Amino acid sequence: MTDQTTPEESQEAPRRKGPWDQRIARFLVRPLVHTRVTPNHITTLRLLSGLAACGCLAYGETPLIHWGAGLFALSNFVDHMDGELARLSGKSSRFGHLYDLASDVAVHILLFVSIGIGLSDGWLGDAAWIMGIVAGISVSGLFALFQHLEGRMGQKQAGLPRFAGFEVEDILYLIGPAIWGGGLVPILILATAGAPLFGLWALIRYRRELFGRPKPAPE
Repeated sequence: MTDQTTPEESQEAPRRKGPWDQRIARFLVRPLVHTRVTPNHITTLRLLSGLAACGCLAYGETPLIHWGAGLFALSNFVDHMDGELARLSGKSSRFGHLYDLASDVAVHILLFVSIGIGLSDGWLGDAAWIMGIVAGISVSGLFALFQHLEGRMGQKQAGLPRFAGFEVEDILYLIGPAIWGGGLVPILILATAGAPLFGLWALIRYRRELFGRPKPAPE
């Protein structure tokens, strides 16, 4: 999920422990705080590595799909680094926040579309890339939905449970190992069916937050 902060959010204390990937990202970007590297540079790295992953997966054959799995895992992790650098350095901006969000949407839509294209020569045929479009739009819609909920509720990930330093969104890290294990087809099927169902659950679960009055900001 998009993690580059707005100027208002950058004023919050950055010392929270957070999930494991956030802690590691904070440690890695700390030496960059007083350099010319900006959060937007890191967002660009996230976007380019994500697009490279999509290109490899669309090719549909090994070893490129294995490279694509690794590049996506890298891109998914780098997505947390821009936000941490913004918080630690104060180099946050509204543009950076929107750029990060747009990169998230683009990478996740193209990820599943690329998987579908890569599988279209198999037994799924043309249904594969159609499933990829459905899965990609659904997953990106979930990101946008929870981004909206965070703003209305003032809670990270809209209060979804965290377990042992892992968040619900960390399931995306399993995509790489699943691909390496030959699980491209199950990934596509699960994403096509699971993402819309999770979205429907979220709409029902958070209907009051979505359609009621937003939570007032703390004074």
